[in-house]
Amino acid sequence: MQTQYDVIIAGGGMVGSTLACLLGNAGKRVAVLEAHPPVDFSPSDPYDLRVSAISRASQRALLEAGAWEGIVARRAASYEVMQVWDATGDGEIRFDAADLGEPDLGHIVENRVVQLALLDAIRAHPSIDLLCPDKIAAFAADAQQITVTLASGKTVQAQLLVGADGAQSKVRDLAGIALETNDYGQKGLVCVVQTAAPHQATAWQRFMPTGPLAFLPLGDGSSSIVWTLPADRADALLNLSASDFCRELAQALDFRLGDVTAVGERAAFSLRGRHAEPYIQARLALVGDAAHTIHPLAGQGVNLGIKDAVELANQIRQTHGDIGSVKVLRAYERARRGDNVLTQKAMEGFRLLFGNTLMPWKILRNSGLSIVNRMSFLKYEIAKRAMGI
Repeated sequence: MQTQYDVIIAGGGMVGSTLACLLGNAGKRVAVLEAHPPVDFSPSDPYDLRVSAISRASQRALLEAGAWEGIVARRAASYEVMQVWDATGDGEIRFDAADLGEPDLGHIVENRVVQLALLDAIRAHPSIDLLCPDKIAAFAADAQQITVTLASGKTVQAQLLVGADGAQSKVRDLAGIALETNDYGQKGLVCVVQTAAPHQATAWQRFMPTGPLAFLPLGDGSSSIVWTLPADRADALLNLSASDFCRELAQALDFRLGDVTAVGERAAFSLRGRHAEPYIQARLALVGDAAHTIHPLAGQGVNLGIKDAVELANQIRQTHGDIGSVKVLRAYERARRGDNVLTQKAMEGFRLLFGNTLMPWKILRNSGLSIVNRMSFLKYEIAKRAMGI
């Protein structure tokens, strides 16, 4: 016998689980398929390598989803200042929450913390079934519903299937949706470090011709590093001794936090921009990394995905008829594609701008940073847009 739902979500990561909770709160019956749930941890365990900068808009969505309290109860670090500068000149810009009348600019949170808090909310919700460990194997859609066959052999049905299963989306592949891909030829090197000077609840970002380096503040005084580099340079840094790596890293940040005194595990992942065309088919929608991935230099990837979840949930809430119809799903795609494309292209533009070593471009970007830093209204309009307030 097949189990009937309103929505089936393939992928129980940050975006898929947020969507599930928002839909559950709207009275929809939801199934979440997840092959590998995150493993809980002790507060004394080291920080995980994968973190996200959670914007105020994403915080609101996670609060509505019933997960924010669980995130804060585990561990989350707010940051009050963002300091950005160009390594090739004296251009610099500083965003301060106090100037906005806000308590902070956002929070740095481990991805697993967000997932665990959302998982708690899912398990406590009477309208949501977590099918785990399980994943999608095939699906078939007709005029009334979509039937999903799971790897376990079970079948489930719904009006709508949502692919929230990441950059290597099985749902997208099964649907035959084309993917535009841009390989940046770069890797993101990540690790957690201790520094001689405190991070001052500040997100530090230095733009170098080889790529940006970000030091993101964590709750125990350490910093999470995201260093964008040419792929071969990232691999070389992974192979350095801890002491040599710490020296290279401190120099790359211009010693703003003094020496790097300790480093944990290091890893690097390839950076690619991706965009699905389209996001939707009849009875099927893509959200988050299944629909788009962007360059990480502004830390907006997960925030764009959560915006997708919020918009799709809003479209479904407003629909009194068939929530899997092309009409409903096109409204979602129209609302989100423009913002996602604009952000993706803006990040690629920043990457090219700051990677250009020709003198006119150096002068332009350093002057631009300094001018915007003096224009309070423009600077804080940029900050408010990034925060979603």
